[in-house]
Amino acid sequence: MKFEKMEDGHYGLDVKGYVCPHPQIYTKKALEKVNAGEVVEVVFDNPSSGESIAAMCESTGDEIIEKNQEGGQYKWSIRKI
Repeated sequence: MKFEKMEDGHYGLDVKGYVCPHPQIYTKKALEKVNAGEVVEVVFDNPSSGESIAAMCESTGDEIIEKNQEGGQYKWSIRKI
């Protein structure tokens, strides 16, 4: 797991290699660390983690602003509300 500031207001979270529920837990913790309006770009490779992350965002109100998939890797950008 790697969480880093990429630029002002934009953070990266790499949770490749982790299985549920870890990607969702790490995503939740990363979003708790950033301010409203900032974006966390989550990279994961476990397809079922997408369902968990989407459900979490729906319950917290955070917005998934972009979803990309390349091969078996997913990259989602989530804006904290």
